[in-house]
Amino acid sequence: MFRAAAPPVAHRPEHGKGAQVAHHPTRASAPGAYPFRLNMYSVPPVQDITVDDFESWALDRLRVLAEIETASARNQPWSEIKAAIERRSNEYLVLRSNAVAQSGAVATAAAKAKELQRERAKDHVSHFVLRLAFSRTEELRRRFVHAETALFRYRLETEHLAEREAFLRAQDFVWRAVPPEEQRRHREQLLAVHPRLATTFDSESFLQVPWHRVPDLVERRRVLVLRGTAWIPTKEQSSLILAEFHARLQAQLESTARALPRLDEDDRLLPVLEHLSMGSMVGATNDYTNAALVGVDGESVHITADMVAPLVRQHAPLCMRHLHETLSTSHHLRHYGRLQYNLFLKELGLPVEEALLFWRRMFSTMTDDKFNKEHRYNIRHGYGLEGRRLNYPAKSCARIITQDPPGPQDTHGCPFRHFSPQNLSTALSTYYHVAPDEQAEILQAAKAGHYHVACTRLFEITHAKQGVARGDGLGQGESVAHPNRYMEASWRLAQQPAEAAPQAMDER
Repeated sequence: MFRAAAPPVAHRPEHGKGAQVAHHPTRASAPGAYPFRLNMYSVPPVQDITVDDFESWALDRLRVLAEIETASARNQPWSEIKAAIERRSNEYLVLRSNAVAQSGAVATAAAKAKELQRERAKDHVSHFVLRLAFSRTEELRRRFVHAETALFRYRLETEHLAEREAFLRAQDFVWRAVPPEEQRRHREQLLAVHPRLATTFDSESFLQVPWHRVPDLVERRRVLVLRGTAWIPTKEQSSLILAEFHARLQAQLESTARALPRLDEDDRLLPVLEHLSMGSMVGATNDYTNAALVGVDGESVHITADMVAPLVRQHAPLCMRHLHETLSTSHHLRHYGRLQYNLFLKELGLPVEEALLFWRRMFSTMTDDKFNKEHRYNIRHGYGLEGRRLNYPAKSCARIITQDPPGPQDTHGCPFRHFSPQNLSTALSTYYHVAPDEQAEILQAAKAGHYHVACTRLFEITHAKQGVARGDGLGQGESVAHPNRYMEASWRLAQQPAEAAPQAMDER
């Protein structure tokens, strides 16, 4: 197990046990330890969990946070972000309120309570695991705080009123109520900010809080700022709660970052945390496992060497399109470029015999003897037919972005991550004929580090004629997380009848 104290720090595992997250010494873990669905995450959890749960729970939460970040990066309205959170939460991070869980037969009350506690334990533990992964850099901390605050806001807004009020009463919020005489003394100033309260002013109440705790309300001029404090109507309490959550989490992450060096003594946790932080760059995803394109008859398409070029030029993402065009013009790819492209074609469904034929044709400037000595083995090795005979998966976006960064002469990697803005713009124009005004959003997303958002937007722009609108992604809002998934989605759109694809050109 590993033991994390406040601030959460991991220590060397003990043999034969799971993972344990320790908490504040005055709090004890017990049945019913999570009375509320909402959680300010002020106290780290304490329970034994397996290493598998340690990672799988965090990955499930990461999928929800990745959906939030993607929707925010694409400037979707809060209503759409809420829908995305609800969809992903129902799939990966179910967290029911007491009112919902207690409905039903009395005979199952104990079982429901146990399941409710497990849901909340998963939520609690996964939050603290991701704290460890996301506290490593200032950028990761900023992204984590933003996504977690949005998730908390969704839960706060969708919680039952009685449950929410009970949760708030249990918190130690340091807010000062404005005395009625002070409120009357500043009536004119308060009504200047809140004119709609003119008829109900005497029955309204206000809370006093340091102005820097509610910057969103100050920015929108929704509060009276007086002597360094913001006077907030009780009705605006949600903004105050969110600001408190944001401020606390930011401070706790900074505390965790200072404690991270002590994790070095645990050689089991570091790979897990590295994997989680890597996945955060493009959203959590599993490796693509659908190994072939499917035709309209539902059968897998038999791909030949002759089909590779037209398929890639019509359906492939920019990373694979760039590799193919470089191979076509120079008749050569360096090692990591060959590896990345070979596994992509393998996952696409190109048989090994056709792969050997394809690569031999592309390496047209070398002799058969040189090809057989230097490349035949590696191509077969990628198919699991040589060496250790492992079935290597095609590289996901996370692996392409974070592993084996390209050097000056390399062509592998992710163009949205590794190209300069000028080279990226040229590639978008040359390969996809994307107009300059449509490139702006893609370039901005890439510059901000939202590489999957940039790639997803490219998919939407280049498939608008097939009915793909802004926000649709690869389908139902899915973002690009794997080159083969991009390819499969593009291929699937091409198979649908022309009359079944509504035009969405005006939404590009």
